Amino acid sequence: MPQHADTQNDFAAALCNAALPVPDAVVTPPVAGQDRRFDVYRNNRMVSLIEALEATFPAVLRLVGEAFFKAAARAYIDREPPRSPVLLLYGRRFGDFLDGFAPAANVPYLGDVARLEWARLNAFHAADAEPLAIDCLSALPPEDLGGLRFALHPSLQLLRSRWPVVSLWAVSSGSDPAAAVDMNCNQDALVIRPALSVDTRVLPGGGFDFIGALLSGASLAEAAEQAASNDPAFDLAVHLQGMFEVGAVTAVIPGSPEPKQE
Repeated sequence: MPQHADTQNDFAAALCNAALPVPDAVVTPPVAGQDRRFDVYRNNRMVSLIEALEATFPAVLRLVGEAFFKAAARAYIDREPPRSPVLLLYGRRFGDFLDGFAPAANVPYLGDVARLEWARLNAFHAADAEPLAIDCLSALPPEDLGGLRFALHPSLQLLRSRWPVVSLWAVSSGSDPAAAVDMNCNQDALVIRPALSVDTRVLPGGGFDFIGALLSGASLAEAAEQAASNDPAFDLAVHLQGMFEVGAVTAVIPGSPEPKQE
């Protein structure tokens, strides 16, 4: 007699693969029509997973339409079945999947839009933290500023795209239906939830490198140098002000002061 764990494994495998027969232990003895009855469970599983993806990626759904989305979702589900019982967390690789999904070749920005929506979901469910105001820097000696390191908000997410991903998301999500979309420009995105709602912004030039360096533990001077080396127009004052305005900084960590010039 099969063990209970074996029966569960057989049931799960048959549920995910329509080519497998209905497990013998499900109905004993076998009855007429059991295949069709079991297909109800298979269909319910597929429908629930498609609905979960639709809820997570509404902008992608609007960009391609329901029929296309369902076909893509079915293919993704077959390739990437859930590994967690929490459906809210299902879809982490959907953007990567869309990059290689042949029918989506004429919408090459689709994967980035999906990654932006995934970033927004993660930001929404990230831990809370109290942002600091930029006034916290006023008490520090100017010579100490370059050595500062920042703890950034746990919800902060960055996305680099060769497409106008934020504009595409804004239009298709309804966040800003009148947003101008210039398909010849690229956009770097910052996603953050300092309070109750998720904020999605286009980073100015150098912002991705600057914040990315700070996330990696670089000092303010090191992050600014890295950003300026990639974008000569990088303006530290503008970016620093912007970081505090969006609530990205939660702690300021003093570093070693720069040596004085003799």
